[in-house]
Amino acid sequence: MTTLPRPTTTLSADEARRIALRAQGFLGAPDRRSGARGVLRHLGAVQLDTISVLARSHELIPYARLGAVGRKTVEAAYWTDTHAFEYWSHAACILPIEEWPHFAFRRRAYRDRPHWGHELPDGAYDQVIKQLRTEGPLTATELGGAKKTSEWWDWSGTKVAVERALMYGEVVCVQRRGWKRVYDLAERAVPATLLHDDLDDTECLRRLVRLAGQSLGVGTRADIADYHRLKGEQVDAVIADSGLVPVEVEGWSKPAWADPAALATPPRGRHRTTLLSPFDSLIWDRARTERIFGFTHRLEAYVPKPKRVYGYYAMPVLAGGRLVGRVDPAREGSGVLVARQVTLDGPKAVPAVAEALVEAASWVNCTTVRVERVDTPELREPLVREVTRALTTALR
Repeated sequence: MTTLPRPTTTLSADEARRIALRAQGFLGAPDRRSGARGVLRHLGAVQLDTISVLARSHELIPYARLGAVGRKTVEAAYWTDTHAFEYWSHAACILPIEEWPHFAFRRRAYRDRPHWGHELPDGAYDQVIKQLRTEGPLTATELGGAKKTSEWWDWSGTKVAVERALMYGEVVCVQRRGWKRVYDLAERAVPATLLHDDLDDTECLRRLVRLAGQSLGVGTRADIADYHRLKGEQVDAVIADSGLVPVEVEGWSKPAWADPAALATPPRGRHRTTLLSPFDSLIWDRARTERIFGFTHRLEAYVPKPKRVYGYYAMPVLAGGRLVGRVDPAREGSGVLVARQVTLDGPKAVPAVAEALVEAASWVNCTTVRVERVDTPELREPLVREVTRALTTALR
């Protein structure tokens, strides 16, 4: 068993919070020149999800950090010139193409997997590869059909084959078109310098642990493992050689590790005020979010409506480096952003929530914001007044 060094640095809970915010791109001047590509490279993984309220989650991620970057610009930044690929990381994620070699350990694990939930018909795998080689990038529908029936889980043989090829690394998802994956041969889509499985499992894990630590700034073993959904023992095996350093964080019950660069200079600069996607890497780990922000967050889209507390797609509001409330948004017609349910952490949160709502409305081309329910009824009128004021200022 590897003997780990004792921490020589102790961080206050507030210092750890600000280090995490800076590492995630919410503290300090944003790098607007590198745009959405820079955000992806900085975070290392941007989670995908089917739900679209204001926009899809992978569009909300750069918006939250950069402001009103165009949605078409975001899509082009991800998918043009094979800058990125989609693979299984924290979940289904867009990843920088430079990380292709780091996931060789996962591709090998999939190839060695003895059991699958879907049966692969004879000849289907070879047929998919042949068709992609001949016809170029295609969706599952274009390959011959994604489903046997209307049931979401009832994949066709073609879909089973192409997804298996995706997991193995013979096929890569090069973009989404109408929310359908577009598949291509990895040998054609991935740059030749990156198209290899040369890294052994230990080196893959070491690099991913280091990258996760850099993207988090500071985190526990569980935080670091969760970033790319590694096992705890996989983190344990490599963390001593990852380049991360052990630290103590006041109030944290578990040992922590930090990126040395994050400790080199104190986090300073302007905080972003914004709505956050529930799938944003700042808050996608519920235990970490509660530990760092004292904020309990749960996506309720899959909770039966009568049991929801904060709403279908409640988006936490970040302001001043704190999570100060939640907004469950909706769109009405072409020009109205509806705040169906708002939760505020006291009167001081009103201006920040109003600012976040108005900026989000402008981003999705809404000229009106309607506030419906506020969990603290006496704060509804102050919030409406502040939203009206912010809208008037924005439209001047």
